[in-house]
Amino acid sequence: MRHSDRFLPEVGSRYIRTSAPATNRFLTIAFLITLSVAVSASNVQPEIAESTSSDAFGQVCQLVYDGQFANAAKLIAEQGCKDQKEYAEVAAIAREYETLNDRRAKAKKQSYEKQWKKLQNLRWGVDSNDANDVNEPATVFSVAASVSELADEQQKKSILETAIVKKAIKEAKLEAAGYEQQGKWFDSYTSCWYWLGVLDKDNQQYKEHIEELIDKADILGAFQDSPCETSSQRFKKVEPLMFKRAIEVIDTTYVNPMFIDYSKMATKALNRSRLLAEVVRASYDEIKESRTSEAFDGSISEMMYCPDNNSMKAWTSALNALKEDVELVEQGISRERFIDLFDQVLLLNSMTVSLPKSILIAQFTKASLSILDPHTMIVWPQDVSDFNKSLTGEFTGIGILISREKGMLKAASLLPDTPAYKSGLDAGDMIEAVDGVPTKDMSLQCAVKHITGPAGSTVTLTVRTPGDDETRELPIVRAKIVVQTIRGWQRTKSSQWRYMLDEERRIGYVRLTSFSDNTSGEFEKVLKQLEKQGLRALVLDLRSNPGGLLESAVDIADKFINKGLIVRTQPRWGIPVYRSATGRKTHPDYPLVVLVNRYSASASEIVAGALQDAKYRRAIIVGERTHGKGSVQQVSYRPGSGARLKFTIAYYHLPSGQRVESRENMEKLDRTDWGITPDVEVKLTGEEMGQLTDAQRDNDVLVKADHDMDAAPLNKRSLAETLESDPQLTVALLVIRTKLLEQGRAVTAMN
Repeated sequence: MRHSDRFLPEVGSRYIRTSAPATNRFLTIAFLITLSVAVSASNVQPEIAESTSSDAFGQVCQLVYDGQFANAAKLIAEQGCKDQKEYAEVAAIAREYETLNDRRAKAKKQSYEKQWKKLQNLRWGVDSNDANDVNEPATVFSVAASVSELADEQQKKSILETAIVKKAIKEAKLEAAGYEQQGKWFDSYTSCWYWLGVLDKDNQQYKEHIEELIDKADILGAFQDSPCETSSQRFKKVEPLMFKRAIEVIDTTYVNPMFIDYSKMATKALNRSRLLAEVVRASYDEIKESRTSEAFDGSISEMMYCPDNNSMKAWTSALNALKEDVELVEQGISRERFIDLFDQVLLLNSMTVSLPKSILIAQFTKASLSILDPHTMIVWPQDVSDFNKSLTGEFTGIGILISREKGMLKAASLLPDTPAYKSGLDAGDMIEAVDGVPTKDMSLQCAVKHITGPAGSTVTLTVRTPGDDETRELPIVRAKIVVQTIRGWQRTKSSQWRYMLDEERRIGYVRLTSFSDNTSGEFEKVLKQLEKQGLRALVLDLRSNPGGLLESAVDIADKFINKGLIVRTQPRWGIPVYRSATGRKTHPDYPLVVLVNRYSASASEIVAGALQDAKYRRAIIVGERTHGKGSVQQVSYRPGSGARLKFTIAYYHLPSGQRVESRENMEKLDRTDWGITPDVEVKLTGEEMGQLTDAQRDNDVLVKADHDMDAAPLNKRSLAETLESDPQLTVALLVIRTKLLEQGRAVTAMN
């Protein structure tokens, strides 16, 4: 498959620097859990007559499909049909929805009142042992943020006006200023400015300062070594020609030439270059201590010194002059002028501050390309291996899902039939070292790099089971691990997934975590298994699915659309690419609901959008507005010397022709209509999202075969508990039950 045929994961797969949370590096944690089940052919459902607008029952059902449950109940009452069986059942469904809404509203109000009371009771104090006395701004901010999330606009203003919040802001700003004087940009951000951005989102001064702090923390991270790589290794083989060649590709091929604004790109890059020197100046001692002589392989060109006052003034003055020259060109500078400016910056650096050339190139590149979109970037040679793993969904490792708990590395779950599953490791075990390297405070990305390795090689984990004082050494031989992307609503003790959600009504549930090479085939097996069991309706869960391969998304949509266009990709040049349903092995036309949320992106939006499209109306979408990616990325080898350019080459359009708008583009126009809009909107609060995540984690976990259930019982959630923690899934079931009623009525009418 060509790289241009891929939708690359964007949500949850960012570049994240192992030594600094604010920096970017591809996160490739591919320890996911799935199941392969061989099943036989599906049964076929009867053809269903479609409801028309003149059908009174169809009108009632359509109100439910539009999320208007109360209006559906009202129409039933007005029509005097509430005693008829199907109408009575829809009225009961509407009451269930209202009961759910009332429960959620009550819980939200109670949470708001509880947090508001807690905030009002806080007092700024130092010596008291009273739990309400605080002297840490973060404690106040945490409570205030909890209140703010549940508040309306007027209430949010009141929160900022409370004495305790004002006091906390004043103290936090003083503390943050101290951190910034010490060059601790990330500490300033986390202790103060992150919270101010949460509590006062529309404050432009806050936004600008937060952006600068994140930039500085990102820059500082570029210099810091980690247990996985040195800063020198991180930017090894970074050369100016790579950037110049990348700009050539962007200039001629980037999807929207209107967004190629070389003046804005130059301004952003010049600002980042200035900040780079400021960070080195402020943090030189820390950087020098973290960079050993071995890290430079004896290369004097990569050594650096702390810029003195004169060189800093010369550097800053020269950058300001270049910036003024750019601003004087009313029509914007050309590509040639932009490349010339890049060369001038490199020359000025050698004449003044002598920053490491490779890091200057990387920072200049990152800043300038950020003007285009979040998905366009150069993948430097050192990062290509991780980048390729994110495309293929394959790696060699041991087969575990890892997480962090109080600074320690934890085996959150195991994969069936993998080296880890057979090793004696268990879910919940703490991994204290990998090949003798302590994991305390090690980033997840760095831990992944240590645990993965060539197939057939051995990695030794130092493991401690909670409650035990002694650790044990587990040598585990690595093997090829294929990322599985299909999940049910609960995993059994024998590693099998439960896919049937409602046994009585035969409603199935399948969750796709991403779209990889094997997603379509595995999904086909599960569908056939469910259909053999008498499947009558299906919930397809795409929540928090960041995307993946375009062909995989097309294949998934193709299973439910008999014929016609699924998606059209429109490049800047050339002929649009159309991908249509094949008509082969289309599954029965049973009711289908697709769950989405703000983290559903890329390929997820293609599937949800195609199935929702007015041309087919194959599925009803429940949840929240999706992420809004709306674009196709291509990978170019043009930068050379092992580097890659990932850039946006096309937009995609749904079957009826409408484009899936990107969030970035819509926000520039002060609009909110990006991504896919659900038919039935169910927004979750942060508290509800946490409850949903906890329930999924408990239901997903797989332990070793001889796990001691008495010593460490599993917290599997019952179906009732699962639905209690998941309002979106509950509403999806209400919609599907309505669909089944409408379908049953239509079958009766045909007979």
